[in-house]
Amino acid sequence: MSSGENEKSRVLVLGGTGYLGKRLVKACLRLGHPTYVLQRPENCMDINKIQLLLRLKKHGAKFIEGSLSDHESLVRAVKQVDVVISALSSSDISTTATQLQLKIVDAIKDAGNVKRFIPAEFCIDPARMVHDLEPAKTLNVRMMDVRKAIVEAKIPYTTVAANCFAGYFLPNLCQLGTFLPPKDKVCIFGDGNAKAIYLDENDIATYTIKTIDDPRTINKTLHLMPPKNILSQNELVEMWEKISGTKLERSTMSAEDYLAIMNGANPIIQFGISHNYPIFYEGYLKHFELKEGDEEATVLYPDVEYTTVEEYLKQYV
Repeated sequence: MSSGENEKSRVLVLGGTGYLGKRLVKACLRLGHPTYVLQRPENCMDINKIQLLLRLKKHGAKFIEGSLSDHESLVRAVKQVDVVISALSSSDISTTATQLQLKIVDAIKDAGNVKRFIPAEFCIDPARMVHDLEPAKTLNVRMMDVRKAIVEAKIPYTTVAANCFAGYFLPNLCQLGTFLPPKDKVCIFGDGNAKAIYLDENDIATYTIKTIDDPRTINKTLHLMPPKNILSQNELVEMWEKISGTKLERSTMSAEDYLAIMNGANPIIQFGISHNYPIFYEGYLKHFELKEGDEEATVLYPDVEYTTVEEYLKQYV
């Protein structure tokens, strides 16, 4: 199925009930695209997912039945659209998660009609991130394996480097183990001066959907780097203190002590430490420069009024 020249692309979102997936579905509808969500049989006993599917339906989303473990049903689903977006968890380092991504690639290849695929990354660009720490190192390698498969299958693609999700980093001022603002104390990682790039998840979805009919982003990586949202941890804490009217007691944590938290920690904490260490201690995002094959979202889409860090934090006061 192919859209007419002046029609919006038909979009299928895989993982449309997930943390980012539901936002991608809503952004897709808001920007006028016929939007489909894969209704997977394995989710039929999850009442929360069923209720969310019904809410998305009220917004205008349509369902396509199919299973990630049934190649033929996945091919049939893909043949009904022009664009496929995978919003399956990009922080799952299991072999199964990689296999699911490769199954999607195989289905798109066999369908032969998709004009754009956006794989499940939505994090720091794995092509630019040199990880020595597990489990983030394994995740990085597996995301690059999926990229290789996409290129070898000659599938048109766009990858989205969304950097740091606001919900995971901003309200807690980058603290581990909570998603709410600290009340009296805050731990500064290293000297606290390394820059990070924070994105409201709804803005991630909007920028992603803007790419799908844009020839400037074909076979490229879109980097989300809103200028007002590039802040150090020190700047973030100072901003929160000003907004909340509170003064936090600061302590600092060395790189050695930060890495020591991984010992005996649960897998989620271990992933968080291995993912965040290059940001806060090695300053990966501090001196980031775009290269050939990269595009920057706020330059391409200046019409998008992104949520600033300050605006995001104010909702927690």
